[in-house]
Amino acid sequence: MDLFSNKQNLLSKIAINDGHGENSPYFDGWKAYDSNPFHPTKNPDGVIQMGLAENQLCFDLITEWIKEHPEASICTNEGVDEFKDIAIFQDYHGLPAFRNAVAKFMGRVRGDKVTFDPNNIVMSGGATGAAETISFCLADPGDAFLVPSPYYPAFDRDIRWRTGVQLVPVTCESSNCFTLSLTALEVAYTKAHEAGIKVKGLFINNPSNPLGTILDRKTLTGIVRFVNEKNIHLVCDEIYAATVFSQPDFISISEILEEEVDCNKDLVHILYSLSKDMGLPGFRVGIIYSYNKQVISCARKMSSFGLVSTQTQHVIASLLSDDGFVERFITESAKRLAFRHKTLTDGLSSIGISSLKSNAGLFFWMDLRRLLKEPTEEEEMKLWRIIINEVKLNVSPGSSFHCSEPGWFRVCFANMDDETMEVALQRIRHFVQEDKVVEVPVKKPKWKNNLRLSFSSLKCEDAMMTPCVMTPNSPLPHSPLVRAV
Repeated sequence: MDLFSNKQNLLSKIAINDGHGENSPYFDGWKAYDSNPFHPTKNPDGVIQMGLAENQLCFDLITEWIKEHPEASICTNEGVDEFKDIAIFQDYHGLPAFRNAVAKFMGRVRGDKVTFDPNNIVMSGGATGAAETISFCLADPGDAFLVPSPYYPAFDRDIRWRTGVQLVPVTCESSNCFTLSLTALEVAYTKAHEAGIKVKGLFINNPSNPLGTILDRKTLTGIVRFVNEKNIHLVCDEIYAATVFSQPDFISISEILEEEVDCNKDLVHILYSLSKDMGLPGFRVGIIYSYNKQVISCARKMSSFGLVSTQTQHVIASLLSDDGFVERFITESAKRLAFRHKTLTDGLSSIGISSLKSNAGLFFWMDLRRLLKEPTEEEEMKLWRIIINEVKLNVSPGSSFHCSEPGWFRVCFANMDDETMEVALQRIRHFVQEDKVVEVPVKKPKWKNNLRLSFSSLKCEDAMMTPCVMTPNSPLPHSPLVRAV
């Protein structure tokens, strides 16, 4: 033990702490998938990945464009003449063509209702790097951001782990579909103040991950007025802006700023990425757009630690500068997301499984509260392990999203092909309807004696409407690694 302690003392506090949050159900599900991934022929009994918010529905459109534009790459005969200019050292402000193209694309994604200044754009290594960089710019260790819950589990890593910044959950309730209220903001701010915590800002995710919902104009206006009144920052993570697939339309915080003439724009910052809207997470294109010149200057200096490669910038600038392609992509992506969302939610609804009504994102918020013996996190974990180990689906439990009401699960639907989606639906049907013969490549389920409720008593609901109260004040829960069999 002493030897182990001495080895730990040789390392930094960051190196030996658990602030990354990797030992949580959210990441455990990924490990179960990685150790036993589903394949329709090579491993039909494997785990299907429904815990990864990745957009693979429009790869064919991007692949087609790349084939038609070989000059966009510096590694082709058509583009090699630009190899030297792209390969040599570049200023960390980013290629002008890249910043111009991204600014234009951000405006197009938001319905061309606002314009963005390329000079206000700071690039970063993905949305993860952007979130951490803005945290470093705005807050000191011990300071806090308010954040509506349930919220994306990796915010604990992105915003807190290396910065020392705290996250104070803002309670959202299912009784009003988890809508963020100004009352809840005031309560969270007051409690933090009374606890001696200095609140430096409000961090919102719009569209919401994991809910798949968007904030309306009235709420956004109230948020802008709230941060101005408190003189705190507002960070708007809008990386799912182009995943809105049905009405109402997405409203960016940038629209509200143009309407609220008395607001202090220096307090507002937008995070963006091409990981979700374009389905390019491997390109690591993260964006900070700030209205504050000091923040832009500081973030640019910090971006030296996580730049986007100039080769990637070059390709992205060419791709996003093609107005015809961008228009087709945005339109077709919305259609495909809408169809996939409807197929899965309708399929679940037909067997009595409801979900929160949503119109954005690459996921939906599934309600399995009725399947718990008791409304506890322990029972949620038991159900989750059954779904992982027996049904062989990696869906993420609500507790990993800081949802204090057990029984909610995030289900990702855009990271698989149609055939895999059908297998996933078959497995769920088999799960809740044992008496029916379903051709599905999984072992006979063993969960019947583990659940309290008779599945035949479940009824379809148009959307989740059962009241609940959220009190997300506990830290990210840990769980033992799941058994992948």
